[in-house]
Amino acid sequence: MVNSYSKKAYPWDNACIESFHALLKREWINRFKIFNYRHAYKLVFEYIETFYNTVRIHSHCGYLSPDQYEEEYYAALDRKAEALAG
Repeated sequence: MVNSYSKKAYPWDNACIESFHALLKREWINRFKIFNYRHAYKLVFEYIETFYNTVRIHSHCGYLSPDQYEEEYYAALDRKAEALAG
């Protein structure tokens, strides 16, 4: 395995994570005064687990939240299974 580092001030090498970090800061972190590493860790965990992966809409999910997308996906599978079963 070879480590790959982008040049300083050249974020295009990893645009997806750069975009996520910008969202994290804009939507969540900038609202708080962070006291220490543990506090920052808890804030990031809370954002990811209780908002970003559950409630926040995503364009790749058809502008649904991941929870809504998953519900629709399994509902469609159930409909297909019922149609096949007769």
